[in-house]
Amino acid sequence: MTDILTIRRPDDWHVHLRDGSMLEAVAGYTARQFARAIVMPNLAPPVTTTAAARAYRERIMAALPEDSDFTPLMTAYLTDTIDADDLAAGHAEGVFTAAKLYPAGATTNSDSGVTDVANIYGVIERMEAIDMPLLIHGEVTDSEIDIFDREAVFIERILEPLTRKFPALRIVFEHITTANAVAFVKDTGPNIAATITPHHCVINRNAMFTGGIRPHAYCLPVAKREPHRLAVRAAAVSGSSKFFLGTDTAPHVRGDKESSCGCAGIFNAPFALESYAEVFAAEGALDQLEGFASEHGPRFYGLPLNEGTVTLRRAPTDVPDAIALEGAEIVPFQAGETLGWTLD
Repeated sequence: MTDILTIRRPDDWHVHLRDGSMLEAVAGYTARQFARAIVMPNLAPPVTTTAAARAYRERIMAALPEDSDFTPLMTAYLTDTIDADDLAAGHAEGVFTAAKLYPAGATTNSDSGVTDVANIYGVIERMEAIDMPLLIHGEVTDSEIDIFDREAVFIERILEPLTRKFPALRIVFEHITTANAVAFVKDTGPNIAATITPHHCVINRNAMFTGGIRPHAYCLPVAKREPHRLAVRAAAVSGSSKFFLGTDTAPHVRGDKESSCGCAGIFNAPFALESYAEVFAAEGALDQLEGFASEHGPRFYGLPLNEGTVTLRRAPTDVPDAIALEGAEIVPFQAGETLGWTLD
């Protein structure tokens, strides 16, 4: 049995760092574990221009601990009217690593998102030509579609046609939650990959309803039935280079989660690597954690592997019930639980 695991320093390929006091409160948790992170652009207002991304990157750097060695990788928020020239220029300058497609109304701060993917075909064609990755929140938002079916319907209606129309486009199917998504990614070419969160490996939809409404288990895309959780978990530990780490950590203060219209998002940043290690250890796949966490992502993005290492030890880590934030609290993923691994 492995009790000490040292791996190449990992990256997080899907992070919500927010802004203002929330950014200052949470950025250090991601920087503590990861060398780089793909930062989501769904602020209010969203990050739609190179200038806005550059300014946001500066705010992130200012919020980091003084001794931090962390690189935020910025993304553009796609809208029906985004400026393709500015997008391409930002990518050429190294400001934008990728662009994010939010279907309008799909999740937090997505109201300015794309109303019909056909509206941005010209932009996507430009991205394909300059080899700029497209990151996708893969859910339809039609009111007649059951929320638990939105990912599967998105694959059928939007993602499959999109990959046929733009066969050279690099796509990351973000935070996949279904067996349908796992199968789609496996069956497509090498330019299609997916991120997997710790919470979608750990919880199914029962977690939101056990003994009452559990708002801190509510995220979008929502957790699905147990067979889907098992399929996603199996993909994470499989060793396939098409799947890599993306926490989708998404903090909200307790009051915004525990309300009559609670916000979607799970804050897993403080103990993300410990959570993943627990999953991989339980599946007898600790030898696959380094690839998932530290190698598959940078290779897909065409970035160098990180230097340096991190070490996980088989030892208890107590997850606090809450984390303080300027008179408020954030409830972390697995609050009150004891994980079996600790990060040095």
